[in-house]
Amino acid sequence: MPSFSKSSHLIQPISEHTFEARTALRRQLRAQRKALSADAQIKAGQSVLRQLTAYLPQQSALTIATYLANDGEVDLSHYIANSWQKGLPLSFALPVLHPVCKGHLLFLRYQSDTDMVINKYGIKEPALSCLNVIPTPALDVILMPLVGFDQHGNRLGMGGGYYDRTLAFTHSATHKPKLIGIAHDLQEVASLPVASWDVPLDAIITPTRVLQF
Repeated sequence: MPSFSKSSHLIQPISEHTFEARTALRRQLRAQRKALSADAQIKAGQSVLRQLTAYLPQQSALTIATYLANDGEVDLSHYIANSWQKGLPLSFALPVLHPVCKGHLLFLRYQSDTDMVINKYGIKEPALSCLNVIPTPALDVILMPLVGFDQHGNRLGMGGGYYDRTLAFTHSATHKPKLIGIAHDLQEVASLPVASWDVPLDAIITPTRVLQF
C-alpha cells in the first residue's frame, strides 16, 4: 500500500509502485551488505577512516553526529577511536530514539565513558540525559548510515523515517549541519525511487570515493 510521511507538514503519499520498488531495493541491498565478510567490514571501516580524515578538517572544533554500526553498515568506530587517540578537537554525538516525539531522533554527546543502553531495535545508544542533548541545528556534521544511494545524493534508509523526520527542517534552514552519507560501494544504484520527504545529502563517502553534491 502507499506510504505516507509521519511528519506533519510532509504528508504527500507515494505511489504503490514506488513504495514496492523501495521495499524490494532495500531488501536486496541490506542482504548484500550483511553478506560482507568480517574482514571486508574491517577494511571498509579503515578505508572510510582515511576518507573522513582527508575530507573533514581535523584541526577544527567540530561537533559530529555519528552512529554505531548495525545490520552490515560501515563501522565508524575506527574513525571515532582514531580521533580520541590523537586528541583531535572533535566532539561526537550519537542518535537516540526520541522519548516524546515518536519517530524522531535526539543527538546526545558521546564519549569513551558514556553510559549506554540498548534501544528497542537492539542498538546501543547513550542513556538519556538532558544535559548531554545537542540540538540538531547545532551539529556541524551528521554522518548518516544508509541502505542505498545514487549519484544525485539521494539516500535510501532502513524505512523507519527517523532521519528524514528529524532533518526535515534542513529543507528550508539557512544554517544546518552538513549531511554525509556513509556506505559500502556496493550500495550504489543507478537511480533511487525518491519520496517527497527524503532529505538529500551534501556528500557520500565510501571506502573508495567521496561524492559531493
